[in-house]
Amino acid sequence: MTATLAATETADFVAALRAQALRYHDRHPFSRRMNEGALSRGEIRSWVANRFYYQANIPRKDAAILANCPDREVRRRWIRRIHDHDGTAEGEGGIEAWLRLGEAVGLSREEVEDERHVVPGVRFAVDAYVTFARTRPWVEAVASSLTELFAPDLMAERLAAFERHYPWIDPEGLAYFRARLRQAPRDSEHALEVVTARCRTPDQRAAAVAALSFKCDVLWSMLDAIDSSRADR
Repeated sequence: MTATLAATETADFVAALRAQALRYHDRHPFSRRMNEGALSRGEIRSWVANRFYYQANIPRKDAAILANCPDREVRRRWIRRIHDHDGTAEGEGGIEAWLRLGEAVGLSREEVEDERHVVPGVRFAVDAYVTFARTRPWVEAVASSLTELFAPDLMAERLAAFERHYPWIDPEGLAYFRARLRQAPRDSEHALEVVTARCRTPDQRAAAVAALSFKCDVLWSMLDAIDSSRADR
């Protein structure tokens, strides 16, 4: 295979991955209503409480990838994701930032952490994602994380929407979104580097695209479950 052909096939592969943006959950009606300022306080609180289950399981997903990955250099870089979410000291990390978001929208730390508000559909979707990372080839699990390619735009829009439409939320509680504006591009760059280097055959590339599609389904299904459980209506 010539270098030109290989470069073209890689470009086509990356384009196929990026095309999954059309299935990203920023297009979900619930997400659109959130960014338009149309959600009630109860709906915001439900979303925050349910999304915590996802946030809390991200380090477990990443630990599963580390456990299955034989490449020491990949592990050295991937472990930063666990540090980002768990923190390296008390009071740090994305999980802590999400708990503070919960407090900022009027939820107690206890009721977020004990998962009393988590609906079955969210739990099922998140557990399926962690199982995927544990049981599928590690490169496919890495590919599933590439929703981070689409996250910065959503985070920027969400941050602006919260500041504009939901002034009752303490601005200090929005620190999670600000941090992800920096972390997501770094993480997606590394994941894309791994996937393009490791997925060389048509079957491997198709599996990577399917993994990313699956992750989009997970995020979409979570919003479906949250939207259908609106207890305040």
